Amino acid sequence: MAASYIIPIRTLMNDMRDLAALIRSRTPIIVIETMEEPRALKLLEDFAHDKGQALYRWSAAAGLSLLNFRYGGRDTGGRRDNGLTLVDDYRVESDRGSGTKRDVDDTQPLPAALQFIDQSGQAGLYVLLDVHHYLEDPVVLRLLREIALDHAVDNRTLVLVSPSLALPPKLARHAAHVHLSLPDEARIRELLETEFALYERAGGRIRRDAQMDDAMVRYASGLCEEDVRQLLRQSIRDDGALTGRDLQRAARAKQQSMPGLTLEAALEGADAIGGLTRLRRWLAQRRPIFLGDVSRPGLPTPKGVLIMGVQGCGKSLAAKATAAAWGLPLLRLDIGALYDKFQGETERKLRDALTAAEGMQPVVMWIDEIEKGLAVDGGNSDGGVSRRVLGTLLTWMAERNARIFIVATANDVQALPPELIRKGRFDEMFFVDLPDAPARETIFRIQLARHKLDGGGFDLKALALRTDGMSGAEIEQAVVSALYETLPDGRAPDMAALLAEIGRTRPLSVLMAEKIAALRAWATERCVMAD
Repeated sequence: MAASYIIPIRTLMNDMRDLAALIRSRTPIIVIETMEEPRALKLLEDFAHDKGQALYRWSAAAGLSLLNFRYGGRDTGGRRDNGLTLVDDYRVESDRGSGTKRDVDDTQPLPAALQFIDQSGQAGLYVLLDVHHYLEDPVVLRLLREIALDHAVDNRTLVLVSPSLALPPKLARHAAHVHLSLPDEARIRELLETEFALYERAGGRIRRDAQMDDAMVRYASGLCEEDVRQLLRQSIRDDGALTGRDLQRAARAKQQSMPGLTLEAALEGADAIGGLTRLRRWLAQRRPIFLGDVSRPGLPTPKGVLIMGVQGCGKSLAAKATAAAWGLPLLRLDIGALYDKFQGETERKLRDALTAAEGMQPVVMWIDEIEKGLAVDGGNSDGGVSRRVLGTLLTWMAERNARIFIVATANDVQALPPELIRKGRFDEMFFVDLPDAPARETIFRIQLARHKLDGGGFDLKALALRTDGMSGAEIEQAVVSALYETLPDGRAPDMAALLAEIGRTRPLSVLMAEKIAALRAWATERCVMAD
């Protein structure tokens, strides 16, 4: 199966370069975490063929096999060497274009295969498939470590291929990872054209929409090639067209493959929120540069914003409105969902999530309530995990080249680490205050339209005056409560019903007046007002 797996030349060259660099540097253990096992095996076969190295493969089903045996290798008397060693217990399995496959008898159990490698194995690559099930076996761990420790003499490289693999610390220090490159935008478009052509050749009638094609390319970015091909095939062969339902399918596929990341539904447009005029103008000015519509030498690409403010005043909506205004997917990063009980796993999951986000660029990445995933006590309360997570995030923010615009939101400014809010981490820090009268009027108009209520029957200016001190979320809930109050009577709420609900509401600005006053005082000296 591996021999027939087709990989684009540009992708193969990048992966081959990474693999060759690790082998040249005499890395004892190479880890390839991937769901595309045929692609990984094809890469290793091509490398072994080009470099003239022996290539072994082990699986629990087939045991250990030499995939590229050739007669004529020099006899070393059983010594481990760079040449090929003939061993009596090989059995010819099948012929291949580049050599002959030979099985090593009695090596289906992994300890037996590792003992063979340790005692009789020649120099070369030893590919072990799905060994993650065996890493709690002390015998397996000891044999893996002995082979790794002898690498400098014996030149036997272990390549562990698995969908997911976390090495124990005693092995991790000998290992390095190869990450198979993801298909870029050009490759996804090639696959899209191929699937449309195949569907049409089979007699299907295709319907194309350029905007929907572009959206699917963005949504499919970040998936491995096998998943992209399967996704496009399912979407096109369903009805010959790409639709909003297909984008939702792509969103679900990405959500399963990106731990800690969620593809959020975008707003219908930036006008779906009230107020935040200064923030929206700031975003509109930077949109052409970020999307590449305008190029000006020396002008840096926008990196992101930190939005703080009163709860319920539209910080989350601002992130969604940014994605809607720029026409980009919105990824939500949940740092809390990445925390793991095993040492180093939390940081690894964060790096994997950020790598997945880079594969989907250009994209808006929303980090909601960022202070809850990061600690300001030096990480003393969690063994230093949050401190290391902060370091990983800050390093990525400083070094990234991907077009990922970060919108981080926070409620508790006192809980934010100083390293995060210093100048340079974000392009700007905005503060979202309670909406003023014009913004409240806009919010009422949006909410009434959302619930299919005739705005002409309401005095919006009077409603805005009566809701001084209320947040956008509180205004929304007042409309919802009025709908429930009038539901038993079978009628829609009127002005009187809405005013009654407003009168029963005790806004946060009253319940938490002291905290909100302190928050405003802090933001006045440090932030730009969003409105």
